[in-house]
Amino acid sequence: MTESLRDSGEYENPYQGDQQYDTAPVNPEWPPPPAYAPAPAPKKRKRGPVALLAAVAIVAAAIGGGTAYGIQELTGNDTVASSSTSTNVVPSSQKGTVSGVAKAVSPSIVEISADSNAGSSTGSGVIITSDGEIITNNHVVSGASQIKVRTNDGKSYTAKVVGTDSKKDLALIKLENASGLKTATLGDSAGVGVGDQVVAIGSPEGLTGTVTSGIISALDRDVTVSTDESQGQEQGQGQQGGEWPFEFGGREFNGDTGSDTTTYKALQTDASLNPGNSGGALIDMNGNIIGINSAMYSAAGASSSAAAGSVGLGFAIPINTVKADLATLRAGSTD
Repeated sequence: MTESLRDSGEYENPYQGDQQYDTAPVNPEWPPPPAYAPAPAPKKRKRGPVALLAAVAIVAAAIGGGTAYGIQELTGNDTVASSSTSTNVVPSSQKGTVSGVAKAVSPSIVEISADSNAGSSTGSGVIITSDGEIITNNHVVSGASQIKVRTNDGKSYTAKVVGTDSKKDLALIKLENASGLKTATLGDSAGVGVGDQVVAIGSPEGLTGTVTSGIISALDRDVTVSTDESQGQEQGQGQQGGEWPFEFGGREFNGDTGSDTTTYKALQTDASLNPGNSGGALIDMNGNIIGINSAMYSAAGASSSAAAGSVGLGFAIPINTVKADLATLRAGSTD
C-alpha cells in the first residue's frame, strides 16, 4: 500500500527520507522569484532652505557682534574705532543723557597748547588711537614750533604734527611715548539730522573738559576759513585759543579771513562753543563723534561784558570728511 501511494504521488511526503524542504518540486505555473538586489544606500539628508538660512543668520549675528572688536585687536594700536552705524558708547543705563555722553567720551578729548613765533593759543583734540594719534583743526597747530597736550586725567605729553590739510582745516598730531589711551568712536555724520541732540566737549579759554549741549541746527553749511596760518595767529596772539576768522552767509566773523581761503560743508550747531573749542568733539547721544568743532562766533572780544559769551552759532567738520582724509594725514601731507 505504501508503494501504491508513492506511485500515484497523491500523498507523497516531502519530508520523508533525506529529501529537504527547499528541494521540493516547484509548480511550473508559479512565477519565478524576483532577482535579488541589494538595498540602496541611505541618501545623505540635504539641508533645507530654512535650516540654511538659520545657519547663515547665526553666523551673521556672531560676526555683527564682534567684528569691530576683532579687527581692532588683530590690526594693532593704529586702528581707529569707527562705526558705520550708531554704536552705543554710552552705557544703557545712561543712554540719551548728557552726563552719560560726557562720562563716556571726556577721557578721549584733550587740550592742545601750541606755541609759535606769533604767540601761543589753546585748542582741543580727539584721541583716535590708544598710542596717541589725535585729530584736531589745522589752525590749532599750524606754524607751531612746540605742541603740548594734556589729557583728561591731567597727564601732559609733547606732540608732533604728522600731517595737515588746510583745505579741510584738519590736522593729525601724535603724542610721544603714549600708550593705553582711551579712544573715541568715530560715528557716521551722514545719518545726522536737523534737530538731533548733540554734546560738545573741548577746552574753551583753557578750561579743560568743558561740556555743553544743544542740537544740530542745519546741515551742509558753506563755511569759509583762512588757509594762511599767519592770519589766524594775528587774530589769536596773546589770547587763549584766539578767534579763528571765518565767513558764513556773506559775512566775516572773528576778523579778516584774508585772500587765501577754503570752503567746506559743515554741521551747524547751537551748542555753546567758544575760543579753545576748536578741534574738539561734537558728539551724538550714543557717544559717537559726528564732527570736529572748527568755527564759532563768540562776542568774547566785545567791549560790553553783557555781550560776551557764545551766541549759539557754531560749525563742525563732519566726521565722514575726517575719516576720508585720515589716510592722507597719516601719509604726512603738509599742504
